[in-house]
Amino acid sequence: MCRLYTNSQADFEDYYQEVCLQIWRSRDNYQGKSEWSTWVYRLSLNVCLTQLKQDQKTRKVIVTELPLNESVEDQQVYSDEDLNELYVAIKKLSEIDRTIILLYLEKKPYKEIATILDSNAKNIAVRVQRIKSRLKDLLENKIEIYK
Repeated sequence: MCRLYTNSQADFEDYYQEVCLQIWRSRDNYQGKSEWSTWVYRLSLNVCLTQLKQDQKTRKVIVTELPLNESVEDQQVYSDEDLNELYVAIKKLSEIDRTIILLYLEKKPYKEIATILDSNAKNIAVRVQRIKSRLKDLLENKIEIYK
């Protein structure tokens, strides 16, 4: 999840460290009302979104866009070119759509995704279909992904 909300390795490491710290600090607050993994995802999402907002305020940049001095090669985290293109396309989505598709790609059921996002399973199912369509369009027009 941290990878989807950052554009550099340094930012990724900061977000990941903050997520781990918050999970450690909040572990006693887990009440067992949902699966542990659902609770961790929700906490991770909240930390990432909070970090993203703080970064946008302090740096006055939009994190979802590639900085002008950062090349596409800097975004390539994975050795598989298709996977890199998918993640670049995913970063073009809204914050919430990124989270939905990440959870979907991790084979989380719609009901669990809905629980994490405080939504309902039918809404998530519709959004997944729309996100898939948007990603298909982005990937078919690869040139626009890197703009």
